[in-house]
Amino acid sequence: MKFRILLNVIPSRDKISIGIIVQIVQKQDQRMGKLTEGRVKRILTSSQVHPHGIKVELDDGKIGRVQQLS
Repeated sequence: MKFRILLNVIPSRDKISIGIIVQIVQKQDQRMGKLTEGRVKRILTSSQVHPHGIKVELDDGKIGRVQQLS
């Protein structure tokens, strides 16, 4: 029997741009893995990749690490 492992691929900085809709995890939601959707206002992480996701600020002021592109 073969098992298929699906890995959550966290987007790198070059995939994220101002104005796109993303799913972020906020600091207080990390343990639960709760995602918040919003439009990117600013990219806060300067490096190309980060193991926990690129940190961004959304239009509504929420800050978190990008887990998925919407």
